[in-house]
Amino acid sequence: MTSSDIFAEIQKKNSFLCVGLDPVIEKIPRQLQREEDPVFSFNKAIIDATIDHAVAYKPNLAFYEALGPGGWETLQKTLEYLPSEVFTIADAKRGDIGNTSTLYAKAFFEQMDFDAITIAPYMGEDSVRPFLAFDGKWAIVLALTSNQGSQDFQLIDNSDGKPLFASVVEKSKTWGTAQNMMYVVGATRGSHIENVRALVPDHFLLVPGVGAQGGSLEEVARFGMNAQCGLLVNSSRGILYASSDSDFAVAAKKEAQSLQGAMEELLSRYLT
Repeated sequence: MTSSDIFAEIQKKNSFLCVGLDPVIEKIPRQLQREEDPVFSFNKAIIDATIDHAVAYKPNLAFYEALGPGGWETLQKTLEYLPSEVFTIADAKRGDIGNTSTLYAKAFFEQMDFDAITIAPYMGEDSVRPFLAFDGKWAIVLALTSNQGSQDFQLIDNSDGKPLFASVVEKSKTWGTAQNMMYVVGATRGSHIENVRALVPDHFLLVPGVGAQGGSLEEVARFGMNAQCGLLVNSSRGILYASSDSDFAVAAKKEAQSLQGAMEELLSRYLT
């Protein structure tokens, strides 16, 4: 999938919403617990409820790995259920030496056919490049995350007075292009999004942290949007658990629709 394909879907739906498919088995509504595969039934209902408003879906692999071998089967069924026009992200945060990264890439790009995978860049260029060798696939590099612990390392200034996350972006952008590399940038500080956008003006940014973690959608758009939108804003808990009752899918749809409406207004404001 190309950046133009992603932008076309953004324009079609007037949305840059990414839905995080992170199902917690204990939070799945009671009526689904009797199903043969409760997690897939939950995911399927969430996808059906949000597909008109979302351009991307991002399963976090930990929520499936925790279920054992059956969790991998659920993940594969979920991926196959998603329409081909939406962008699919394996939130796996992989990153290892070259031959290991090559096998990770084969697993997620060839065996499972995800469009993208999140990558931890700590081990450097040879741990990221194998993911960039697959046509139409994307590496999404962790630049600045939205968790509290991000301050432990990512915001430390180096000898040039730049925060570590800025050095990561500056160095890693030479490994790929705006057609095969994105960056994770947390939504909790608009100024940081502005800094990253200045370093990679043409790349897509995957932005967690809006909603439950306090990030502002308006700030994300103001500081991060480019001529092709350049943003995929993720919402997980706010959509998945908008209700814990039998109306969970209706509530998920309402939340996704609300976010899409706000995104439509921001697209009309910032894309001219």
